[in-house]
Amino acid sequence: MIVYSGTLQQFSNDVLMGIIADRIEECFALNGFNHHNDAEYRAFNNSLMVMNNVLCNDSGIDQDIHVAIEYQIPLTSKRVDFLVTGYDEKGKENVVIVELKQWEECQATSRDDVVTTYVGGAIRAVTHPCYQAYSYAKAIESFNETVRDKDIELHPCAFCHNYKEEKADQIRHSKYSTAIELAPLFLKHDQLKLREFVKQFIKKPDKGEILYTIENGKIKPSVALQDAIGTLLKGNKVFTMIDEQQVAYATIKKLVESTIDTSEKHTVIIQGGPGTGKSVIAVNLLSELIRKGYNVEYVTKNAAPRNVFVTELVRQDYKKRYVENLFKGSGSFVDCRPDLFDCLLVDEAHRLNEKSGLYQNKGENQIKEIIRASKISVFFIDEDQVVTTKDIGSVAEIKKWADILGSKVHYGDDLVLASQFRCGGSDGYLAFLDNLLGIRETANIDLVDIDYDVRVFDDPNEMRDALRELNKINNKARMLAGYCYNWVSKSDPTAYDIQLENGFKAQWNFSNTSTWAIDEDSFEQVGCIHTSQGLEFDYCGVIIGRDLIYRNGEVICDFTKRAKTDQSLRGSKDINLFDRIIRNTYKTLLSRGQKGCFIYCEDKLLSDYIRMIIGNK
Repeated sequence: MIVYSGTLQQFSNDVLMGIIADRIEECFALNGFNHHNDAEYRAFNNSLMVMNNVLCNDSGIDQDIHVAIEYQIPLTSKRVDFLVTGYDEKGKENVVIVELKQWEECQATSRDDVVTTYVGGAIRAVTHPCYQAYSYAKAIESFNETVRDKDIELHPCAFCHNYKEEKADQIRHSKYSTAIELAPLFLKHDQLKLREFVKQFIKKPDKGEILYTIENGKIKPSVALQDAIGTLLKGNKVFTMIDEQQVAYATIKKLVESTIDTSEKHTVIIQGGPGTGKSVIAVNLLSELIRKGYNVEYVTKNAAPRNVFVTELVRQDYKKRYVENLFKGSGSFVDCRPDLFDCLLVDEAHRLNEKSGLYQNKGENQIKEIIRASKISVFFIDEDQVVTTKDIGSVAEIKKWADILGSKVHYGDDLVLASQFRCGGSDGYLAFLDNLLGIRETANIDLVDIDYDVRVFDDPNEMRDALRELNKINNKARMLAGYCYNWVSKSDPTAYDIQLENGFKAQWNFSNTSTWAIDEDSFEQVGCIHTSQGLEFDYCGVIIGRDLIYRNGEVICDFTKRAKTDQSLRGSKDINLFDRIIRNTYKTLLSRGQKGCFIYCEDKLLSDYIRMIIGNK
């Protein structure tokens, strides 16, 4: 989505008339966004006046070339500050991407492509602006298939228009030479240099055709992690870390490299909601640290992602025993000697348990055992994905055991993954789910400004038919359901577990497979939280059972409607915990899709309510 666009002449007129920030706010409103961000409003006025100075009053830049402001990269929540489009002297289609910063100074760090500067009311670790511009260009190339097919060239750069050269030693530090080479850096007195950079690629106007391609090109979701696992382990780059992902990745990597030969212990807590890249960071680190010779393992309580990763790697001729030793269950460290591992990367840390073993009779506490077993322990956590009474993973619990075991904790705003790379890249969709499910109140009470395919079905057969057609494309659509249906097919393979209106019948996912999410013949089976958490699909269809209903203007939970075979509420009498688990379960299921989510509710009042608030989709 492009918020503001027009010819350079139109842009210049808006700047000179002092209305550019107001025009952008109007465009936000026209696109359905309630923007009203005072800091950004001031930034628009300040930065765009300088950009006008750069681009205008030069005979070498045609006033009919097109510019765009605030372009949201498809399937992410990230926005590019400024685009200039046109043809070069050979008729080649080009886009110059300008990352605008009002910084006056920053400090170099020992972490790859990370600096510290004053932003958001505090000194924070953020990506170097040149790396940021480069990563945004790579994201556009990755997600916009038409840009790739038409071979439109993207040329990123960073413009820190308040940054004086006398303080440039930090931002131009040799650590950032690669990023600066990939995306040139321009400071306060480099306006003429930036102008020449633009003129290299933009000579002739394109009548807005390139922006049209960028705005309306065919969007292809990022490669699913399970599909890229082999390529990653071979050391090939599949995912470009963006913003806070890079900060987290670089922080962990540097900790391992700098402290592994000391007696220090460190515990890192990375927080992030569904689709923010926790697993991507973990697997990228696994690959990088293995190649550097460190003793490192990926750990998760969830068997589904482990089994999918192992199966995919074995298909690619990796030795099964080797990859099984890389991807471990969270109960594998009961008897480990202290500091056996250089680094343990614990994904889905909210799912950790106290006891381990088949009968939950081994060990004392999985968090304690993991921290004890590794010099660097990294926990990727989302407390809103606790889905059983046995889940004990929490920030407080991790901090407690780290303190007891003498492990220094790294935790804070710099290590929070806030940006969404699933669900159409919409942070708003997750906020909408929080509001819908009563997890917390948010401003996202509807889907008016959210570009994500959400549909409510009155007939479960129609939902399944729609998903079946989508699944024919690439086997990436699945049905999921809450725990309201007894698993009778486990003992009787001919029985149907889920029977709904209009003759709908289905079984829970096969009991004889651990890779339901990728099996070619598994579409007709319905997945549960344990076979889908930690994985993603293009489309998911969620059956909401009678444990979630709508009454008297409120979405409420009824734990008595859970299946008798459901183990997730066992071992507790805490009704508030039951309520939290049910809501978290549906949030997790409803956020598995990259492109869309289809919904069928057994409770018709809930169905009508959801349809009403999403705009009768």
